[in-house]
Amino acid sequence: MTSTAVFRIKNYELQCGARPVDNGKFEPTLIVCSTTWPSRPRTIAVERGDWATEALAIESAHAQGLQWVAHFG
Repeated sequence: MTSTAVFRIKNYELQCGARPVDNGKFEPTLIVCSTTWPSRPRTIAVERGDWATEALAIESAHAQGLQWVAHFG
């Protein structure tokens, strides 16, 4: 099961998630969707890591999403 949090920045919606990995830790997931046309969602490759909690993995995905918007948005 994946936990998610949604954030809005500029014209983008960041769907930041955390999914469990084998060792009881979590890895971040990130989907970026434009709030204007074309609004197709894009799954962004984020740096993987083993985070102790879902909240830390979501925070990592959020930080990487902000970086993606700054560079490509």
